[in-house]
Amino acid sequence: MAVRHKSRGEQTEEPTDELSTEELLNLFGDEYTRRVFEAVSEQPRGGRAVAQAADVSRPTAYRRLNELQDAGLVTSECYVASDGHHREQFSASAQHLSVSLDGGDIEASISLSC
Repeated sequence: MAVRHKSRGEQTEEPTDELSTEELLNLFGDEYTRRVFEAVSEQPRGGRAVAQAADVSRPTAYRRLNELQDAGLVTSECYVASDGHHREQFSASAQHLSVSLDGGDIEASISLSC
């Protein structure tokens, strides 16, 4: 039950050991994780904006963002804001999630943006 990451435009899917199907389903089984991921899927956002858009506390937003980053589903970019402070902006790297049931096996695949 390995998760397969597929970059946009690729014809084949290569298995990866980074995230199992069970881990992927557990990750998106959490309502807060789904809301945080939806917020960064709509548009890139800073941590505070993610928390506000997802209607979760900032600590919850950052915990879920860290989990999504560890899974390779969210990326972040650091920039210097006009006030001189460093800010981090998060965006979704996963574009499509597919789960299939075949003969009792559950498999998941993820299409990643390049």
